[in-house]
Amino acid sequence: MALVLLLLLLLLCFVLTLPTNFSLNQEGLSLYQFKLSVQDPHSVLSSWSLHNHPCNWTGIKCDPQKISVHSLNLSNANIAGLFPSSILCRLANLTSIDLSQNSICGTLSSEISLCQNLLHLDLSQNLLTGPLPLNLSQIPNLRYLNLTANNFSGQIPPTFGHFQKLEKLSLKNNLLSGKIPTFLANITTLNALILSINPFLPGPIPPAFGNLTNLETLQLTQCNLIGKLPNSLGKLKKLEKLIMMHNNLNGSIPSFVTKLTRVRWLWLSNNSFSGKLPHGMSNITALRELHVSKNNLTGTVPDELCRLPLESIKLPENDFEGELPQCIANSPNLYELSLFRNRFTGNLPKNLGKFSPLRRVIIGVNEFQGEIPATLCDHGELEELSASRNSFSGEIPATLGTCQSLRVVRLGFNRLYGDVPAGIWGHPHVSVLELQENSFSGSISRTIAGAGKLSELILWNNKFTGTIPDEIGRLRNLVKFNGSNNKLSGSLPNSILNLGQLAWLDLHSNNLSGELPKGIQSLQKLSSLNLAHNELRGQIPDEIGSLSVLNFLDLSYNQLSGKIPTGLQNLKLHELNLSYNQLSGQLPLQLAKDIYSTSFLGNPGLCGDLRSLRYCRDKTSSKHIWLIGAISVFAILFVLTSVMLFLKYRKKNPTKWTLTPFHKLGFNASEILEGLDEDNVIGSGSSGKVYKVELTNGETVAVKRLIRNEVKKEIESGEVENGDEVLQDSAFDAEVETLSKIRHKNIVRLWCCCTSSDCKLLVYEYMPNGSLGDLLHSRNSRAEVLDWPKRYKIVVGVAEALAYLHHDCVPPFIHRDVKSNNILLDVDFVAKLADFGVAKIFEGTKSVSVVAGSLGYIAPEYAYTLRVNEKSDIYSFGIVILELLTGKRPVDHENEGENLVKWACKTLDQKGEDHVLDPNLDYSCFKQEICKVLNIGLRCTDSLPINRPSMATVVKMLQEIKHKFISPESNLN
Repeated sequence: MALVLLLLLLLLCFVLTLPTNFSLNQEGLSLYQFKLSVQDPHSVLSSWSLHNHPCNWTGIKCDPQKISVHSLNLSNANIAGLFPSSILCRLANLTSIDLSQNSICGTLSSEISLCQNLLHLDLSQNLLTGPLPLNLSQIPNLRYLNLTANNFSGQIPPTFGHFQKLEKLSLKNNLLSGKIPTFLANITTLNALILSINPFLPGPIPPAFGNLTNLETLQLTQCNLIGKLPNSLGKLKKLEKLIMMHNNLNGSIPSFVTKLTRVRWLWLSNNSFSGKLPHGMSNITALRELHVSKNNLTGTVPDELCRLPLESIKLPENDFEGELPQCIANSPNLYELSLFRNRFTGNLPKNLGKFSPLRRVIIGVNEFQGEIPATLCDHGELEELSASRNSFSGEIPATLGTCQSLRVVRLGFNRLYGDVPAGIWGHPHVSVLELQENSFSGSISRTIAGAGKLSELILWNNKFTGTIPDEIGRLRNLVKFNGSNNKLSGSLPNSILNLGQLAWLDLHSNNLSGELPKGIQSLQKLSSLNLAHNELRGQIPDEIGSLSVLNFLDLSYNQLSGKIPTGLQNLKLHELNLSYNQLSGQLPLQLAKDIYSTSFLGNPGLCGDLRSLRYCRDKTSSKHIWLIGAISVFAILFVLTSVMLFLKYRKKNPTKWTLTPFHKLGFNASEILEGLDEDNVIGSGSSGKVYKVELTNGETVAVKRLIRNEVKKEIESGEVENGDEVLQDSAFDAEVETLSKIRHKNIVRLWCCCTSSDCKLLVYEYMPNGSLGDLLHSRNSRAEVLDWPKRYKIVVGVAEALAYLHHDCVPPFIHRDVKSNNILLDVDFVAKLADFGVAKIFEGTKSVSVVAGSLGYIAPEYAYTLRVNEKSDIYSFGIVILELLTGKRPVDHENEGENLVKWACKTLDQKGEDHVLDPNLDYSCFKQEICKVLNIGLRCTDSLPINRPSMATVVKMLQEIKHKFISPESNLN
């Protein structure tokens, strides 16, 4: 502090000697003090120096006549610190402050009212907390106030009704409570009122809002609105945007909306509106986007919509019926047509797309029939065609094969037939291709080599023939391949081992033959493998036991022979089926469990300690006993000799270990090494085995072991590529680099690391309750011990760990692999975030070379665009919340890998909360609070990253829930 004062004193002496206007000198001094008060990691303020005139500083604009600062704009500059009201308000002629998209924190003090000349104040997308300042309305000429996406809480103060000239007020995406106040109707100068995404108390729209006759924008999405739209809103003749989605508004859509002739965006989705669209929609002559999806609307779509210059029509999940007006095909501006889940019948309008620059056609789950129009992509802009679960027939139009703009094609569950156009197979931009449950024939074209961005290839229940082409191995982004129930033949191509992102491979019920390819361990992200009902032969590869995330394996009804690999014991298989093959020998001991009682039927040569198998009897005759004895004696002598030679060699050439501590230790490297016994293995993963080691001081630690020599041998034998060793070293270095620097009660503690020439060890604190994933989903699941207070404590703990990584670390970190298996639980069920092998320093949104993360947890935009930021972690955290509250896995293997988010939303909509929550969870006393946390999880998994709250916001929301219902004796701190 003394140093800062000294610098300011020297600065003042220097400034006073400059031959410039004194008021400007004072402004320069104030601005320089502002620079010293904030953190500037990217040196955006480097031009703010004593040798440069303030009017030339970055973000500063001056009035040329008064030579005085009138505007400060440092939006998206990555600066952090408290908002310096007392400093900035010294600038007498300052009219505009824009510090949006930074990390400004703390409260907004009442001193902001001293900025008496302000016209424009934008502090959106920061980390401001506390109540809204009471005296903001005392800034007499303020016209623009944007406080969007902060953590402001409490009620909107009554003084906000006293603004004299305010034109735009945006308080979107905060933590504001109470009911939406009527007194905001007093600000008659408003042309934009935006209050969306706040946890207001349930209440109606204040009828007095009809007095805001200058309004052009009214946004009240997700504000807990109930009741009907008040007729008084019909007086808002200047309204251009009426956006009230995600509320519980009911009744019919009132006829007054047809008199709002200037409305361009009418968004009323996700409410409880019923009845038909009001008569007279054609009066809204400016209407461009009509979104009324997810209501209870009925009737037919009126022809009068065709007389509007509509660009986007979204009517999904209602109960519209009948044929779609043919005249919609003549709309010259229509770029999006969304009619998902209604009861539309008949053919699609002829020439649909011929006169419209269509980008998205989403018409799944209806009763459309006839052929798919060949004109959909006539303007070359079609990005998505989702037409699943209809009765379309005929062939896929050849024009879709040449539509270069396509990104998503969903045509499953129809009556389509014929060959798939070669251009569809090899489309360079398509990420999802779903053709299941049709009658397509022909083979998978070799042109598929060009589908470089393909992530999901879904072909099951068709009549495809021929072999799977080698070119399939070029699809390096392929995550899911389901070609089951076809007539595919030949062997699995070895090139399939190049699919490093593959998580789901299902080719059951085909005519595949040959052996399983060697080197299957390269598919380290494979979680589900189903090759049942084929003609595969040969042995099950031993390497299959190294697929650490595999939890579904079905190789039944083939001709596989030989022994069952012992490595299968290392896997945490949710389902295993090796029945009806030609397997022989003894069943590995760890597989002889009741959960696998029907997993080995129809293998007469197989024996083991399982009710469904014959007992393994010793049939060795007495004349061979002496031979076995002799061999045993020889083996023992050989082993003893080898051990003696090894000890002698080790004494002469002892392994040198380097121990690097990160905390004060009560043990040494030798104690750790002595505990690395196979009996102490408690887990294994893609990066190595984990041991439980009990120390002489009574403590217990967990040790992750990475062995370089084993990787080296595999490289020399050609079984893996050199990149695998680099990846392993990279994971080790990343984990050490991250965990050695950060300290948080909800992040697993890294005690030390030990390295030698051929081995690396990471020594962590031991977590007695294992991982959250095991507790919820393993064969020995103990989900019933997780009552609501424990689950709440786990959610809060992980949220605080991620908030620490995102907001408190400098520079911030992104974990990139948040999942239940990476959340460890100590003896008191305190959650600790672990496994930082793929964590990265966050330096703004950027691309990465490969997708990190696990199937089911990866944010949708991350999987397809490889764009990384903290929103990816937030999505994964949201999945963990849903997993913890529903008890379900992120991907449901029993329902074609249905996404947990989709399942939860669909079930909530159709059946309610009781059918979503985990049956092991007694929620009778806490249902309201649990539903609030569930809602947070759904917000975190929003498909649009911008709509996901920051982790700081999540922690704040969770803490508010805690204050409302957690009792002191719950001991959750």
